[in-house]
Amino acid sequence: MKRRTMSRGDSIMPRVVFGETLVELGDMIPELVVLDADVGASTQTALFRDAFPNRFYQMGIAEANMVGVAAGLSTQGLIPFVSTFAIFLSKRAGDQVRNTIALPKANVKLNGAYGGLPTGKAGASHSAIEDVAIMRAIPGMPIIIPADPVETRLATIAAMKIPGPVYLRTVRCPVPVIFSENEIFEFGKAKTIHDGKDAVVISTGMMTPKALLAAENLKKQGLSVKVIHMGTVKPLDKAAVSAAAREFGHIVTVENHSVIGGLGEAVCSAVAEEYPCRVTRLGFQDLFLESGDNEPLFTKYGMNTENIEMTLKKIIMEKKG
Repeated sequence: MKRRTMSRGDSIMPRVVFGETLVELGDMIPELVVLDADVGASTQTALFRDAFPNRFYQMGIAEANMVGVAAGLSTQGLIPFVSTFAIFLSKRAGDQVRNTIALPKANVKLNGAYGGLPTGKAGASHSAIEDVAIMRAIPGMPIIIPADPVETRLATIAAMKIPGPVYLRTVRCPVPVIFSENEIFEFGKAKTIHDGKDAVVISTGMMTPKALLAAENLKKQGLSVKVIHMGTVKPLDKAAVSAAAREFGHIVTVENHSVIGGLGEAVCSAVAEEYPCRVTRLGFQDLFLESGDNEPLFTKYGMNTENIEMTLKKIIMEKKG
């Protein structure tokens, strides 16, 4: 399969890039096998199925069994990439993820697709806004949440190189490309993607393009905002968080996840231990999401680009008195 060209400003579904990257990896790594819970057409593992039918396992809607089988395959030297919707991987198969993957440090990669709000109207039951909290609590489970399609490719490749389990979180909807194809993904490292001196926002996943746009809009108003993308939520780059706390004294976090147990709480824990400062968390509150069109719902829950702008502007105005 010819590698897709991705340019800044393009809008591409990360799930498609994930599927294409699996095919790319399949050519290079003969030990790679993919397990799917009858959602391959949605999560795009169907691309791997078509390219490598003998290395693709259709496990049906039986996520817990799928995870257990993946653990077994890993003991034979294979590197399974398990893929299904994030809500079912983290909740329905949570016990197997903990006890058959994380506990023995099995070399199994987990793709939690349809993370957060954008579920393509699949229904409220498919919204995964607590999956990161669950995975964070599992010992030894790294969590990567790419910002855009370019980083989705790089993160999928990086996950294969990290020994042991990895939780990769991808989204369904198109996301603007913000990185160049020459971008480098460093596991465990935060990345400053927009410099500024008036305020700082730390974001992850598909909210990083929104935070970046908010910063660019505020720049036109003469306001200078630093945007730090946290592609790896666990382990968190505490040094970057501490530096932001020291420089700004007030951090805004943005995530496509509940404010309970996700990036915002990870940042709160880091600053509490390293350099206490105020943290404003933009994320979903303690509620179940509705299903529908993405942007109207992001607006309803106070999570669109304008909400990020208003929050940062308010902080800057308070700071300037």
